[in-house]
Amino acid sequence: MTNHKIRKNLLRAGAAAEYCGLSKSTLDKYRVTGEGPVYFKLGRAVLYKTDDLDNWINSNRKSSTSDA
Repeated sequence: MTNHKIRKNLLRAGAAAEYCGLSKSTLDKYRVTGEGPVYFKLGRAVLYKTDDLDNWINSNRKSSTSDA
């Protein structure tokens, strides 16, 4: 796999938040508290793999409002 293909799969924090339907500040908060998806930190850049975002979204599925 080329580096170009790997980078295509990465989103900066703002784009990742939009991808998830969240505000950037909410995603930032989740990163601090550990509630959010896994991420990469490269210098000042915070990057998310779209596969990791999809997995995190799917891990938060609920079938009832009483689900934890």
